[in-house]
Amino acid sequence: MLDDLKKDATQRMQKCVSTFKDQLKKLRTGRAHTSLIEHIKVDYYGSEMPLNQVANIATEDARTLTVSPWEKAMVPIIEKAIYKSDLGLTPNTAGQLIRINMPALTEERRRDIIKVVKSEAEGARVAVRGVRREVMTELKEMLKEKLIAQDDDRRAQEDVQKLTDKHVAEIDQAMAEKEKELMQV
Repeated sequence: MLDDLKKDATQRMQKCVSTFKDQLKKLRTGRAHTSLIEHIKVDYYGSEMPLNQVANIATEDARTLTVSPWEKAMVPIIEKAIYKSDLGLTPNTAGQLIRINMPALTEERRRDIIKVVKSEAEGARVAVRGVRREVMTELKEMLKEKLIAQDDDRRAQEDVQKLTDKHVAEIDQAMAEKEKELMQV
């Protein structure tokens, strides 16, 4: 029973960390990488589809992404979706190929992105702590209903706290790596 609770807590905390890391991939660092735009939603015959499901996305060089739609009719729609995204990118179309040049980041823009990284990290930490709080509440209920002994409760609380500390440290490490990557010129 306690093992199931700990396993569930571990999975939920790991999901918080992986969601945070996915969000970090979407933040621009000046280098071109496909995960930057593949989540952009495109109107594909009346339904919203991620860009990577309607076109091939590739990196041409360190500062250029190429998008080649599978259908010629999608070129203007994809171009419009990229332009409307909050990434500040301008697509250039040459026939059926869309090129996106990544402008160099200014110092001020880098600092703004770092603020976003820190707020995302805090949100992830709060999510991990929320999981801990829910598990602790379940443990108190189990103790109150005499399903577990006090010693088991104390040990389980210590284990959950160690899990929380481990996942928060993982979030902090990912945040530090992203900050370092952003500040490289």
